[in-house]
Amino acid sequence: MVAKSLWMQKVAADPGHSQWYIERFRAMARAGDDLVGEARLVDAMVPRGAHILDAGCGPGRLGGYLAAAGHRVVGVDVDPALIEAAEQDHPGPQWLVGDLAELDLSARGITERFDVILSAGNVMTFLAPSTRGEVLTRLRAHLKDDGRAVIGFGTGRDYAFADFFDDASNAGLAPDLLLSTWDMRPFTDDSDFLVAILRPA
Repeated sequence: MVAKSLWMQKVAADPGHSQWYIERFRAMARAGDDLVGEARLVDAMVPRGAHILDAGCGPGRLGGYLAAAGHRVVGVDVDPALIEAAEQDHPGPQWLVGDLAELDLSARGITERFDVILSAGNVMTFLAPSTRGEVLTRLRAHLKDDGRAVIGFGTGRDYAFADFFDDASNAGLAPDLLLSTWDMRPFTDDSDFLVAILRPA
């Protein structure tokens, strides 16, 4: 039995949490806020028609943008309410309910590996800590040998960057480029956010 993610623990404690999260992003979209900076970075990394996995896709803001930009997108999230919102708000990608710690898309008929795997929105810090290494291993297994994983999260969320780098290395992923923001500012020792672009080691 895989440990329940911190996200699903929040949902269990507050059944309205998922809907609050969905409505928050819908309101931001209506207000014209920029919600797709992470996706623009990924879009710049690949040719049209790339195969992209949005790992921990939430209500679909990034996968939806990437699909509209001409990519073949699969989005996976553990929360069925978020997947339902993604299907409503961003038709086009293949949205799937699934736990990243048990990710096996071949069992769902998806055998082609991915050019890019995106995991934004602090997804890594919402995982059960005991599953973080396994999640990275499973992401690596779904990545093409010349593909890249793009993972972003902030400090203060009980996942030290050094521990993440160790987990990534153990999963067979090596840093290609380290940034401190989605608009590509350099990563330094005192950065409070990490955007790690990783390649298979």
